[in-house]
Amino acid sequence: MSQRNTLVRSLHDIGLAAWFGGSLMGAVGLNGAAATVKDPKERIPVATVGWKRWAPVQMAAFIAHGVGGVGLILSNKTRLVGQREARANTTVKLVLTLVAAGSSIYSGFLGARMAAHAGEGTHGITEPSPDSSPELASAQAQQRVLQWLTPALTLVLLILGAQQGEQQRPVAGWMKRTTKS
Repeated sequence: MSQRNTLVRSLHDIGLAAWFGGSLMGAVGLNGAAATVKDPKERIPVATVGWKRWAPVQMAAFIAHGVGGVGLILSNKTRLVGQREARANTTVKLVLTLVAAGSSIYSGFLGARMAAHAGEGTHGITEPSPDSSPELASAQAQQRVLQWLTPALTLVLLILGAQQGEQQRPVAGWMKRTTKS
């Protein structure tokens, strides 16, 4: 008998999609657009406003993905015990989810550090100007990496989720049905 997990699967997938899409759009669109603001001292404040507006949605995405992930693990515990591949995929996804969450949270802390030095001006959001303090330049250098790490990690999580969906297909049953003639 088939067991449906539509709610937890939807929470898991929609939360992850929002997390991936928001982090990628932030790196490409928001940070990229804020870097074009004419006054270098306004670039970080403009980006900060955008990221602060996104933060509640990001938190909701984290929670939805987490609740959905726990729900899927609980509803698939028998399968996880019996299928080594599913267990390995779930373990990798859990580790990558924690790393991506850490990356997102630390990125927020770096954004706050950058905002505290916004009056110094900057070449871009993650590119210091010659007048940038060492504190600002350090935060920007770290943020330059994290702004791409988070969407990369969440993209891998999306791919692993697709792989898990493929692992649930009844391949053996399909083969038996199609070869009977």
